Amino acid sequence: MKKTLTQISDSSDSLMLSKVNRRYFLRSAGVAATTGAFLLGACTEQDLMSDDTVDLGSGDIGILNYAYALEQLEAAFYTQVMMTPYLNMTDMEKWILTDIRDHEIVHREFFKKALGDKAIKGLMPNFSQIDFQSRTSVLGAAKLFEDTGVAAYNGAGKLIKDVNYLLVAGKIVSVEARHASAIADLINPNALEFANGQINEMGLEHAYSPSVILGGVAPFIMDKVSGKNLPM
Repeated sequence: MKKTLTQISDSSDSLMLSKVNRRYFLRSAGVAATTGAFLLGACTEQDLMSDDTVDLGSGDIGILNYAYALEQLEAAFYTQVMMTPYLNMTDMEKWILTDIRDHEIVHREFFKKALGDKAIKGLMPNFSQIDFQSRTSVLGAAKLFEDTGVAAYNGAGKLIKDVNYLLVAGKIVSVEARHASAIADLINPNALEFANGQINEMGLEHAYSPSVILGGVAPFIMDKVSGKNLPM
């Protein structure tokens, strides 16, 4: 790679944080209190399912590809949400969901650039289970993706060997956690149990292994993704 991971992280993180600071995303009292497209069209799952298995790889590169796959899914989802807004989406909701989309695109492009020629291909999402015209369906899917993303980073952190990679993962998961809180607040504004579903019985965020996460997101990805060579 022409740039070190730290250099890429700094430039990507600056872009990401500039968006956060520009709009005080999830820090202002107002937000805290309120909180190509991938249309599948007439295509069926059989039409789009690839016969090739995408192997994420091994070691730290495998973990980065794992994160890249999840960020691809989230970026594709929010891109679709904003291209076909659900019925009666408010200006506040558009503002929040647009910011989340922009963050996810930054995350996706960061991993793509950091991985270089070791990056997996662009994955084909399967959003056939989501009704993009329904607020309930869209926000329910958003909560699933965000909670899954946080649990994925938390679970993969202990598998990363390079401290620079770990630093980047820590920065990104903090943003993903704010996304999860914002979506939870959109679903249930001002709820006392805003962390419901995100926190375990010990008061800590969930942390799941790559095998659990990949199994959970498999219905939303047309490609077969294998993490068999990831560190355990």
